[in-house]
Amino acid sequence: MHKTVDSICAVATPAGRGGVSIVRVSGPASHSLCTRIAGSCPPPGQSRLAAFHNRAGELIDQGLVLYFQGPHSFTGEDVCEFHTHGSPVITDLLLQELVACGARLAEPGEFSRRAFLNDKIDLAQAEAIADLISSASVTAARFALRSLQGEFSRRVDTLVESLTLLRVYIEAALDFPEEEVDFLSEGAIDSRLEQVLAELDATLAQARQGSLVREGIQVAIAGEPNAGKSTLLNRLSGEDAAIVTDIPGTTRDILRQTIHLDGLPVHLLDTAGLRDSTDPVEREGIRRARKAVDEADLILLLLDIRQVDTLQTQALWQELNSDPATAKRLLVVLNKCDSAGLPPGIRSVLGHDALVISALTDQGLDALRTELKRRAGFDTQDEGGFIARQRHLLALRSARAHVEQACSIMRSSRAGELIAEELRLAQEDLGEITGKVSSDALLGRIFGSFCIGK
Repeated sequence: MHKTVDSICAVATPAGRGGVSIVRVSGPASHSLCTRIAGSCPPPGQSRLAAFHNRAGELIDQGLVLYFQGPHSFTGEDVCEFHTHGSPVITDLLLQELVACGARLAEPGEFSRRAFLNDKIDLAQAEAIADLISSASVTAARFALRSLQGEFSRRVDTLVESLTLLRVYIEAALDFPEEEVDFLSEGAIDSRLEQVLAELDATLAQARQGSLVREGIQVAIAGEPNAGKSTLLNRLSGEDAAIVTDIPGTTRDILRQTIHLDGLPVHLLDTAGLRDSTDPVEREGIRRARKAVDEADLILLLLDIRQVDTLQTQALWQELNSDPATAKRLLVVLNKCDSAGLPPGIRSVLGHDALVISALTDQGLDALRTELKRRAGFDTQDEGGFIARQRHLLALRSARAHVEQACSIMRSSRAGELIAEELRLAQEDLGEITGKVSSDALLGRIFGSFCIGK
């Protein structure tokens, strides 16, 4: 267990007023601090009603006090909690008294960091705490909870164990060359490497889903003025977020709204109509619109179905479709089918399949929502998913690359030393996910993003 000499304290509940606030203390002085302020400390794992006093004997508040004896606590250390009335004045007085009695104010994420250092949770679980707190949908909360319960970590540990067994097998062949059986020449190594590669692919696929649930996709709604971009934003978000008029160029700045499609966060950006303009304010809006298009994961090109044959629309299409990287992100949508007397569905325009909708009447919007999920690569049937971050995806991809390289070496030179080294590097990559291999800089960056009381 990681030994600490200081005790830390912080408010564990959100800032502001409420029914109850919790002040948490962790460290070797927890028991004595609890006794000093509450008069006595309850038995481990129990609570009692107590009056909280300062050193001068003045009453601070009355509430519940709880005590957890290490290692049977969240941090693995002795922990006490004061449950007070939810006034910032009371919690400030209590914190001042705790600091005066020898504790210090906790740094962001320090409670979770101590839990990690004391092997109560691993790094992926620690990150899941922050993700659970910040979850904005039921799906995100469920995925984060599964990671907190160790679902992701167990997948990673299973992969590490498979790699360990492979390394033992290979290094045994290197250390005992006098054995009659040449382990490296057998098919067992090849098949095991392929099996680990398949397991990595499966874990990576689920991690991608977890990353989508956590981070979502950014969709820029682009098009000419009066194509119905703001109306579409309002319809998809269910709010009157954007001003809608018949005057071209009404939208000047970027409007942002987030919607959730079966748990997938979709960050919609309503942009200024793309056209040539002499108005300096509108020109700045168009510049920002083009920047949003460049940075978006997906470009929803909204066209007025009655205007697709105009030179201006064709010029805009050529501009966006000429760059392969931009064209790959295009989702063409034809709006105002109600005005054109056409049904919703799919229609070929400018040599490209396009969705036909009416943002005004909601026709075709369900198909658009489905297409947004499909283009994001989101699997709505993915059960047992877990939350994942970009650093997890990078680590999994790097580990996969090392295992793939090991397979390549096995197929060519069958050099056992090189294969074992690639597998070791893959293990290090996976160890970064759970914190078995981690730098102080990485830990500081992760826990520094937490709230103070976690």
